[in-house]
Amino acid sequence: MMALGSSSCQKALQNRGLHPDYSGPTYEVTGKKALIVTTSHAVLNKPGETDGDPTGVFASEMTIPYYDFLDADMEVHVASVQGGEIPIDPQSFKPALRAPEDERYLEDPIFQAKTTNSIPVAEVDFKDYDVVFFSGGWGAAYDMSQSEVIAEKVSDAYYASDVIYGSVCHGALAFTSAKDKNGQPLVQGRTMTGVTQGQLDQLNIAFTPKHPEEELVKAGANYQCSTGRRDFFQTLTVVDEEERFVTGQNQNSSHETAYQIMRILAAQNP
Repeated sequence: MMALGSSSCQKALQNRGLHPDYSGPTYEVTGKKALIVTTSHAVLNKPGETDGDPTGVFASEMTIPYYDFLDADMEVHVASVQGGEIPIDPQSFKPALRAPEDERYLEDPIFQAKTTNSIPVAEVDFKDYDVVFFSGGWGAAYDMSQSEVIAEKVSDAYYASDVIYGSVCHGALAFTSAKDKNGQPLVQGRTMTGVTQGQLDQLNIAFTPKHPEEELVKAGANYQCSTGRRDFFQTLTVVDEEERFVTGQNQNSSHETAYQIMRILAAQNP
């Protein structure tokens, strides 16, 4: 990613579109429950290799929805594909790339304990939650759509509850293997987004095994995105027609995605 590291660089990047502040409406969702689910994959390895740079969840794609939900007086739990300590991409903690919520996380022993001892996704019931939110980061390319457990749980809770699913960036891969009652992709025909192929190419990580744009299109989703000279600075949040899936394009979409989810939750209980 980008080798920038001062507060002035942080502000300059925000002015270009990184981690925009949220200034929209807020919603009454007191007492609702949210589950944040992350990758457990910690190495940015190329095909056929086991070594590579450290990776994992991109911090802000976990911290922003966590604090947005928490500050709205929701109960928030944290899980990962395998459970235990969640790998957090060290690049995302570089000062220039941090969101304010990342700074808050670094001073929050309660949240840190949740990421050190995350719940294995196999041990949680998605039907127990009002929201299940899949964070992204490059690690998710290695274990989100590949998880049969996630696919089954996404499908089961979709039919057996009113759970709202959310994701940002690579987190959308969690939906691409889920099936409907007829054995077809659950996302087929739904308007959705995730990180663009262009952003992966621009950041030189197109060697990762699963790409959200490609996998969503393959599964029959109506993929939408915002593109520009640098997709890293773009943002888009999409709500599907049924208001069951709220997806954000990348790290810049985290606030809007979380608040769109809360908008839907609030409307369910006016």
